[in-house]
Amino acid sequence: MIKFLDLQRINKRYKTAFKNRFDHFLSEGYYILGSEVSRFETNYASYCNTQYCIGVANGLDALTLIFKAYIQLGKLSFGDSVLVPANTYIASILSIIISGLKPVFIEPDSETYNISPKLIKEAISSEVKAILVVHLYGQLAAMEELHKIADRHNLLVIEDAAQAHGAIDAKGQKAGSLSHAAAFSFYPSKNLGALGDAGAITTNDSVLADLIKKLRNYGSPKKYVNSVVGFNSRLDELQAAFLNLKLSNLDEDNAKRRSVAKQYLNGIKNIKIKLPYYSGTKDHVFHLFVVLVEDRNHFMTYLKDCSIESLIHYPIPPHKQEALISYRDLHLPLTEKIHQQLVSIPMSPVLKHEEVKSIIETLNAY
Repeated sequence: MIKFLDLQRINKRYKTAFKNRFDHFLSEGYYILGSEVSRFETNYASYCNTQYCIGVANGLDALTLIFKAYIQLGKLSFGDSVLVPANTYIASILSIIISGLKPVFIEPDSETYNISPKLIKEAISSEVKAILVVHLYGQLAAMEELHKIADRHNLLVIEDAAQAHGAIDAKGQKAGSLSHAAAFSFYPSKNLGALGDAGAITTNDSVLADLIKKLRNYGSPKKYVNSVVGFNSRLDELQAAFLNLKLSNLDEDNAKRRSVAKQYLNGIKNIKIKLPYYSGTKDHVFHLFVVLVEDRNHFMTYLKDCSIESLIHYPIPPHKQEALISYRDLHLPLTEKIHQQLVSIPMSPVLKHEEVKSIIETLNAY
């Protein structure tokens, strides 16, 4: 069986280093917001070309804390509307709702599946105060065009970069540095994955960064002093240690993912399978390689019978989830089509050449 994502094979490369770092962690005896978190924040800010990085518990918290901080700073108000891709993972939308804001669902571009700038222009109203951009599947959204729209209407731009660690635009700028603030998840399956939940926020705004540092730690600038109403969302010291080890290999792993993607794109020749758009640059890190097929169940059964794992990202669009029942009557045909037809095939920096070759041959025979 060719696994969709072999996390054991990915992390086995670090087995000795992980054990050594864990021994150091135990001997140091500092378990919360210690030197490893500080080191990772410095390293990741430098990697993303931003001035600040704040480690938090997970990606959802990262997004939520950004919105909560902007409300605290008076740049957003309860009830303001935020434009968000309709076809994203539900966490993007939950962060808006949890923060007391209103999501406005925007259909994707039919080629890239990222949020459509054209439809954003049509959705602008006096209630809209921010755009939450998601770099879906690892591909950067059309940030230059989106910033022109945002600047024209004085909107905040926030990145959900949970799937785009290390993606680079044409000017050499990385995901995490392309907005007013960006949220990352380091869930184990991400391009930069921890061994548990973990997240971070990057920004060049010193005031925002200072507030989020307080908000993540009970609103406390120092122990037993609480200047704002905060939360408990701190990057775990041990996960930071693991992330520090893996960060140095992120660019190499992303290059391997792009290499696999190019092999798929050049090798898969089947009119029943729609391949993803790719510009051929570093603006895509292929967190996922998603294809569209009309009969998804039949296709996935075929892959399983051929000993190839596949997954669906994501089977139910957010506006059709029971948790968001008030949005169920929205007319979002492209989003619904994508969610009905998309299939993620194996994508990993540790896929072997013979595995990639077998996958291509299998898809061509479908």
